[in-house]
Amino acid sequence: MAKKKVFISFDFDNDKASKESMIGQAKLPESPFEVSDFSLKEPASEKDWLDKARAAIARSEVFIVMLGPKTKKAPGVLKEVKLANELKKPKFQIIGYKDGSEDWGVPDAGRVYRWNWDNLKKLLA
Repeated sequence: MAKKKVFISFDFDNDKASKESMIGQAKLPESPFEVSDFSLKEPASEKDWLDKARAAIARSEVFIVMLGPKTKKAPGVLKEVKLANELKKPKFQIIGYKDGSEDWGVPDAGRVYRWNWDNLKKLLA
């Protein structure tokens, strides 16, 4: 069975570890998804960044927001959510921390779920 192509949106300044953990989970043999890491490795102009983000989101099948305590105020995440909505991508949010809260959810970014294997398998099957 082909794995779903996933774009992960995250607060670059605060939640890189959560994103890296999700990428690690995607590498497990039984994982129903794969993550293409489109994070820019070098500074880029706003327009270049938006163009690259739009292209990456367009190539994905599912858009996931990894939630941390500051995610809903992260400008990059808000712009990526807007792009995902414009592109009509299926989307949901994963609480990236054990003690996290649904209150961390980003408006218009889909339903919020706890991060566990059962949820990921159901959501990405």
